[in-house]
Amino acid sequence: MSAIKSIFTTARPSIRTTLRRPAPRPALLPTAPLRTLHRDAPARTAATAVADAVPDPRAPVQPVPPQNTPLSFPCLDAIESRTEVLTKRSLSGPEPSYTTGFHETFHSPDPILLDWGGVLPSFDIAYETWGSLNADRSNAILLHTGLSASSHAHSTGANPKPGWWERFIGPGAPLDTDKYFVICTNVLGGCYGSTGPSSVDPLAADAKARYGTRFPILTMQDMVRAQFRLLDGFRIDRLYASVGSSMGGMQSLAAGVLERDRVGRIVSVSGCARSHPYSIAMRHTQRQVLMNDPAWSSTRGNYYTSIPPHTGMKLARQIATITYRSGPEWEQRFGRRRADPSKPPALCPDFLIETYLDHAGEKWCLEYDANSLLYVSKAMDLFDLGREHMDALAAQRHDNAHRLGPARSQTADDDDVAALCNLTLPERPYEEAESSADALAAPLSAATAASAPSSSAPPHDLVKGLRPLADTPTLVLGVASDILFPAWQQ
Repeated sequence: MSAIKSIFTTARPSIRTTLRRPAPRPALLPTAPLRTLHRDAPARTAATAVADAVPDPRAPVQPVPPQNTPLSFPCLDAIESRTEVLTKRSLSGPEPSYTTGFHETFHSPDPILLDWGGVLPSFDIAYETWGSLNADRSNAILLHTGLSASSHAHSTGANPKPGWWERFIGPGAPLDTDKYFVICTNVLGGCYGSTGPSSVDPLAADAKARYGTRFPILTMQDMVRAQFRLLDGFRIDRLYASVGSSMGGMQSLAAGVLERDRVGRIVSVSGCARSHPYSIAMRHTQRQVLMNDPAWSSTRGNYYTSIPPHTGMKLARQIATITYRSGPEWEQRFGRRRADPSKPPALCPDFLIETYLDHAGEKWCLEYDANSLLYVSKAMDLFDLGREHMDALAAQRHDNAHRLGPARSQTADDDDVAALCNLTLPERPYEEAESSADALAAPLSAATAASAPSSSAPPHDLVKGLRPLADTPTLVLGVASDILFPAWQQ
């Protein structure tokens, strides 16, 4: 502040002086040298400009600024390499053989009617067993699998590879083979020995043609009916227990509802009695990723003589892995750690969690049939043991019962199934009529209020549908961190 006052104080006398006499030139302004500079500056001609434009070879070379180097993409290189290998193999042989080793096979020569009107003229069910069936055949436990599992739940003499439930089956284990006869099957629609989209279609003109997307839509209940055909083959009238986890939990409940007189107990681990919209949305996303793989979309799912849609399968598996692994587990296993902190970040898998998902997709993309993923995951979406839905399925089965009759008309029946199983998109797409807040704040209509559950009670329709299990001892084990099957739903 004192400096500013000093400037104004010294400036005032100069202003008064200028009214009387010319102000002296400040000593700091070199006016004469400036005039000399302007006077002596040479005139710039065209020749001078040209001379300036020609670089002097004696002048030092100026360094060029460094350019950013492009990133490498080993994840894409791996996909392209696998495509090249599969292309060469498709010219000389079929797609990969989906198998987890030796298993037994039950063949049903009789047709089976499916809930949505399809018919399989015959079918196979792959299965494995552990323990011994007692004299009155009352100690059998039917173990149901998750979506992608085979019948190999535990090692056997013929297949010593550890199974997916190795620690839970055996002498003294929860499924004690000293007491029980444990049966595990690959589901109808799967690809590990049971009839599914990758199986040969016995009605096709080409004896080697696979079902592909000619395979009919099926449900959890259809899978259970096929399993009970196997039990009929063993002459097992009543199960000691029906046990399953994840999708297997769905089947264990479905078995109790469909065959309540033949199921003694139920165990459902991280399953549900009705698919939740969130889980439907996640499985839909997986199917869309898979179906938009050019190898699938260009063949409409009939890729069995060419390249399987391995890229779509890899991405679908990564999405699926996110839904059934928990956040707390990943925080503990991976956190925010990178695979190699000494290297700069990359767009390919870089964080440990990314490398884990990438490995899960790589490992699985050629081990499971893409169409089986589509059909079995859709069956999970359709699962609903509510009374209204079960009554509708029963009515459909009644209307389609003639398809099993001896006077079946192939052409007419195929037209009926086409009408049932083909969808057209609505003319007007779905639109949000109101915000979520408005929808939640609006009072329920009388009809909606009657069918809606309270905050603590299960849906009334689902309670009615599960009433056949009222006298069946049932153990439900939930997993709090499960995304695909929320704990409240389990």
